Amino acid sequence: MAGRLDPSKIIVGVDGSEASVEALRQGQRIATALNAPLEAWGCWEMPLGYEGYLAMGIDGFAHDAEERLDKAVAEAFGTEKPRNVSSRLVQRSPRAGLVEGSNHASLLVVGRRGHGGFGGLLLGSVSSACVAHAHCPVLVVHSAGNSEF
Repeated sequence: MAGRLDPSKIIVGVDGSEASVEALRQGQRIATALNAPLEAWGCWEMPLGYEGYLAMGIDGFAHDAEERLDKAVAEAFGTEKPRNVSSRLVQRSPRAGLVEGSNHASLLVVGRRGHGGFGGLLLGSVSSACVAHAHCPVLVVHSAGNSEF
């Protein structure tokens, strides 16, 4: 079947973990093959009891998330970030932000840190939420050293 590839963007959820760095690499391999833009998303939210933080300001939370995002992009691609890669900071929980973002993507790529099992069910999982609720296909990437299923 000969058809034109959809150049819609690929979104990669980035939290700074080894798995999210690998997700960036795998997302970029696919984006390159599809000639698609890739957006690395760093999501952050106010902690519970945020009212106490309002006096101090929220800039520190955004700054920390931005640093994690920049560090992960640099780790994935080195000093020469590919032209099709951009970064975006999203003030929203990772689950909600990535699921909402999937409305405007051809693929959502997330890493899985390996906190599965019963504890993962109790705590919830961003990758599980994305698989269950995203509006586009989702690729879940394990870190290179994680063989846990």
